[in-house]
Amino acid sequence: MLIGRKLCFLGCGNMGEALVSGLVLSGSAKPADIICTDVREERLEELRGRYGVRTSTQNVDAVAQSEIIIYAVKPQLMAEVLKETADQLDLSKLVISIAAGVPLRAIEALLHKELRLIRVMPNIAASVKESATALSAGKHAKKEDIELAMAIFNSVGKAVFLRENYLMDAITGLSGSGPAYIFIIVDALADAGVKMGLSRKDAQYLAAQTVLGAAKMLMETGEHPGQLKDRVTSPGGTAIAGIHTLEKGGLRTTLINAVEAATHRSKELGEMMIKYFADANNS
Repeated sequence: MLIGRKLCFLGCGNMGEALVSGLVLSGSAKPADIICTDVREERLEELRGRYGVRTSTQNVDAVAQSEIIIYAVKPQLMAEVLKETADQLDLSKLVISIAAGVPLRAIEALLHKELRLIRVMPNIAASVKESATALSAGKHAKKEDIELAMAIFNSVGKAVFLRENYLMDAITGLSGSGPAYIFIIVDALADAGVKMGLSRKDAQYLAAQTVLGAAKMLMETGEHPGQLKDRVTSPGGTAIAGIHTLEKGGLRTTLINAVEAATHRSKELGEMMIKYFADANNS
């Protein structure tokens, strides 16, 4: 689907490189069809050496040559880069933003153009090709545009499409911020293992593998987590004793509250970005 399409990545930090790597190593896109931009020439040299892609320090030229534009710059730089490249954007191009906390409404408030817009929320696990990614589309995006965006982000994990743009804040609170919650859980499990006499290395390895294995069971069986939990908890056994302690400590409530708090913060930041982009349009 992406073979022969000209792609441009504006900004090639960790997430940008993860996407380039996923596309090139999976064979989803040819290196010659990908152009990456960055302000750091040494960074571009690294990308050329690793993936054989084309590079440039000129955003405008890169956008002019491309059919699919992925804005992978930091959120605070998004307005500046959008304004810089605005003259090259029209309905002939698919415009994808992975700038965290920047709603489609903010981009529309800045550019005042009809564009085929897609907003994407990947997470840090894209760096190991296991991102949980959600996409939402602007009103001018076509079915093929959504399929193209899904193909790009399925190269670094698994992607879902949301018809409701407003749910992107919930995605930010759940899967966008979620790896941080899991890192804390793994760290806590490892601490517990150390307290019980395991070495730090073994405790951390086993904790991480336990999370990985449990997640894989959920994904591959399609069973409800409660059903799988019941398989582990035998009457009067060790697992149910541990679960009793987790429930007593309010683990479920704490995790729900964490996702809720992160979602509310995402909404706040989004409204700030809409105002900031509107102000930038007038400056």
